[in-house]
Amino acid sequence: MTRLILIATSALALAGCAIADAAPIASAPAPEVGDEKPAPDTMRWLYASGEAAGASIQTWRQIADYAILVAQQREAPQSVPLGLPDADGGIGTPSCLRADGSAKPFAAVFDVDETVLLNTGYEYWQAFSGKSFEPDEWKQWADNGAGIAQPVPGAVTGLRRLREAGITVIFNTNRNSDTAAGTVAAIEAAGAGPAVHLENLFLRGDDAMGSRKDGRRARIADSYCVITMAGDNLGDFADVFNADGDAIAARRAMVARGAYAQLWGNGWFLVPNPAYGAWQKGTVGEVFPPETRWKPEPGDAPAIMEGQ
Repeated sequence: MTRLILIATSALALAGCAIADAAPIASAPAPEVGDEKPAPDTMRWLYASGEAAGASIQTWRQIADYAILVAQQREAPQSVPLGLPDADGGIGTPSCLRADGSAKPFAAVFDVDETVLLNTGYEYWQAFSGKSFEPDEWKQWADNGAGIAQPVPGAVTGLRRLREAGITVIFNTNRNSDTAAGTVAAIEAAGAGPAVHLENLFLRGDDAMGSRKDGRRARIADSYCVITMAGDNLGDFADVFNADGDAIAARRAMVARGAYAQLWGNGWFLVPNPAYGAWQKGTVGEVFPPETRWKPEPGDAPAIMEGQ
């Protein structure tokens, strides 16, 4: 019995030492005032839902599959359309051959925000504060968001597959050029790099066209055969789509019909973003033209509404 007591006492002593030497268990941080406020539905979907993650992974897998297949064929006399005007007023497809007849290397061009990176930190601040977009606050985020901004689900794997296939990854974003260092840091901290300003990273302010990207696309096309593009806004593909922001029905029709409609999933890939973008316009009358409208007959309305 004495021997058993000694063994038990020794075991307890050892357990006590182990507990004493172990790192203390961190308690969960107390919720901040305002954390209980419902997040906007669009942010819930994009930044928290499994559905958004699945859609993004699916899109990025399709991007890589498509671009790698094109690169393996080694036959691409023209790039994917880049928004550059052609003789017919369309969106031109630059040649993939240099002046001396040699082939340009293949490249894939991507927007950054909500295409490669999720701006969860900045969007949290907007949801928490209730404030609208403020350029000064956005610049602080763009300069200092590295390590907080997470990659879009599927992006890191997709970019790795492209690079392994010998396809140059190029970023074309409307972050301002004075945030280049912070943008490079954010891309690389998220595992999506490398990124080098004016080599494979182009920003607003790198030319005189402001937020329009066609000029930057032309510069890229001088050196590369662009076989795929991806973004979350139509301006990531061609400036013509955002030429008239008030032409809501015409903009949708332009995308969904004719030659442009053939490009989706066939060189152009749209990454879903319901949180913000050029689409945020439209009255009820503009969103629902007369031929799309319906109203119930008075007898079909709930009793509480009759007579109102």
